[in-house]
Amino acid sequence: MADSTVVSDQQPPGSGQTTPSRGPYIAVITNRNTNLGIRGFMLFSIGVFLALVLNLLQVQRNVTLFPPDVISSIFSSAWWVPPCCGTASAMIGLLYPCIDSRLGEPHKFKREWSSVMRCVAVFVGINHASAKVDFANNVQLSLTLAALSIGLWWTFDRSRSGFGLGVVIALLATLSTQLLVYNGVFQYTSPDFLYIRSWLPCIFFAGVITMGNIGRQLALLHLLAL
Repeated sequence: MADSTVVSDQQPPGSGQTTPSRGPYIAVITNRNTNLGIRGFMLFSIGVFLALVLNLLQVQRNVTLFPPDVISSIFSSAWWVPPCCGTASAMIGLLYPCIDSRLGEPHKFKREWSSVMRCVAVFVGINHASAKVDFANNVQLSLTLAALSIGLWWTFDRSRSGFGLGVVIALLATLSTQLLVYNGVFQYTSPDFLYIRSWLPCIFFAGVITMGNIGRQLALLHLLAL
C-alpha cells in the first residue's frame, strides 16, 4: 500500500498562530464607548451652536428676557443656556437610536444627510417664525407652530417612537422652563400659558425631532464603519 501525503495550506486549530487584527486605529474608532463619546461630543457641539443662534432671535425680539447681570457678551445669551441645550441635545441624539434598537424598529425613513440638513433648516424656520412673524394672537401662533412641528415629524421622521419621545421630552422641557421662570431665572414677555408662551412646547417638540434625526444619522455612520 503506497503512502499518501495530504497537503494543506490551512493552519491547524491548535497551531497557536492567530489572524492579524485590523490595527489599533480601526479598533479604537469602532470601540463602542469611544464611538458614543465621539457622537455625544458632536451632538453637544451642534446643540450649543443652535442654542446660541436661536436664542439670539428670541432675545433680540424681546421674547425672552434675562437679568442684565447674567447676560454674556457672546450672542447676548445667559452663560448656562448653551451648555444645557448641548447636554440635552447629546442625550436626545443618543437616546433615539438606542430606543429604535430596543424596540426592534430600525428607522429607515429618509436616512441621508440631505434630509437631515433640510430638517435642521425647517426647525430653524419654525423658531424664526415664533420670534419674528406677527400673528393676531398667541393662540393663532401656537396652532400654526403646532401644525408646522407635526409636519416636520411627518416629513422627516414618521416613527411612533420618534413622536412619543418628542411629546414626552417636550412636556418635561416645558415643565422645567416653567420652574425656571417661576424662580426668576428669566422671563417671557406676554406669557399666556402660566409663566411661558403657549407655543414653547411646539419648539421643544421640533427640536427633539431634529436632534433625534441627527443622532440616528450619526449612529448609522457607526454601523457602516463596522
